[in-house]
Parts: sequence; structure tokens; C-alpha cells
Amino acid sequence: MDYRQLCEAVRIVAKDTGTFIRDQLHQVSTDNIHTKGRQNFVTSVDKAAEKRIIQRLEALLPEAGFIAEEGSSTKTGIRFTWVIDPLDGTTNFIHGAPPVAVSIALLEDKEIVVGVVYEIFMDECFYAWKGSKAYLNEREITVSHTVKVNDALIATGFPYHNFGRIEPFMQSLTYFFTGSHGVRRLGSAATDLAYVACGRYDAFYEYNLSVWDVAAGALILKQAGGIASDFKGEDDFLFSREIVASCAEMHAEFLENVGRFMNRKANP
Repeated sequence: MDYRQLCEAVRIVAKDTGTFIRDQLHQVSTDNIHTKGRQNFVTSVDKAAEKRIIQRLEALLPEAGFIAEEGSSTKTGIRFTWVIDPLDGTTNFIHGAPPVAVSIALLEDKEIVVGVVYEIFMDECFYAWKGSKAYLNEREITVSHTVKVNDALIATGFPYHNFGRIEPFMQSLTYFFTGSHGVRRLGSAATDLAYVACGRYDAFYEYNLSVWDVAAGALILKQAGGIASDFKGEDDFLFSREIVASCAEMHAEFLENVGRFMNRKANP
């Protein structure tokens, strides 16, 4: 398998899809916005973008299956699986606010081997493949080398549901508000991970995520020299619905502080 060649093809798919999404920015009305849950929306653009992506990826790797946010395909692959978030940041998109990203990853068995995150407002394509460096628009990127949480700029995301962990989460925010350079919330986990990968942020954590939110960004982060884990420091961040991601030098301290709050037993 030529991962580099495949990644180059996926970049084209992501950017073409981003152009389609950008063209739809001012054409979304309340008639084609649907609610999946409290503060969790899907538009006709999400669905159309996903169908476009799946059609293109099927041609690239016919034997692969799909895990896609909007469920446009449930095809199962024996060895390869595409993981797709066609429009990460739907609430941002509805309001015309950045960031909005297309996120595409390829799993070979359980290993992420290709990852592409394309942020449409800034026209920034972050990407990596197994064994590569990490890149932003042809330029190599690396994580920061911040050593202490006290000197870090931290990103997070707010839950749309599963508010049983909101109390320890808010306590963690208070801790990081007062013990770092600040906390940012963009509304796109894929973009957050890409920003850690290129050093704009030093760390990111969030709970109640899905595999399509993190798969592509996690590979880009890894190839940029960063570390991702779940809140217990284990590798099951793809399907555990939680992630801690940071530059290598401060990961142990950041993980310890996130875990101190977020590993508490959730309220019923």
C-alpha cells in the first residue's frame, strides 16, 4: 500500500469537498437544518458532502468500509476502513463562523495510516500518512516544545449532551483558566488537534467525542511529534469517546491534571 499516494488523493477529495461546503455557506436555511440532539445539528450540506466523499473514496479503495458521521454508508471492510466527518463544526457553519473542517482518515485494521484535515475558511490542509512527517499546505509542521502546563495554551470542547461529567469538566476548566496561558474553544475537534500538531496550541482535551472527530487529527498530531491518549493514558482514544493530546514534553503533566478531574465517577 502506497500511503503517500493515497494521502495525496485524499487531500484532493477533502479540498474539493471543502470548496463545495464553502459555496453553500450562505444558502443554508432553517428548512434544511435538523436537530440530532440538544445543540447538535446536521444540515443537508453535511449529508451531501459525505455522499460526495464516499463516492470518491470508493473509487480510490473499493475494498474499504466506512465509518461516517451521517451514516451515508455502512459498508464493512475486512482490512481497511475510512473514517469520515464531512463537516466538523456544523454549528459554526450554520452561523458562518470558523472553523469548519473536512476530516478523513483511513484505518488499516486498528491503525490510523492516513489522516487529512482541511479547514475551509483558512484554506489550510493538514495531513500525514504512516511513516511520514506532518504537513500543512506542503510545509512540514511540528508540535510545540512547551514543558509546563503553566506556560501552555490549551484547547477544549464543550459537550452537546452527556452532562453527567459537566461538574468535573467545569472544575478542570477553572484549573486551566488559572494555571495556564488560557483556554480556547473553537467548536471543531479535528481543527483543535491539527492546531496542536502545528504548535498553535500546546494541548487539547475533550470528552464525548466520536471516532470521526479525532482519527485524522490524531495521526497528524502523532506524526508531528505529539502524543494522544484517553484520560487514563491508554491508547484507546479512538473509541473511548475521550482524548488528551499534547506536545511530548508536557504530556505527562497535562494528562495527570486532566485525569485528576475527569477520571472521577460520572453522576448517574
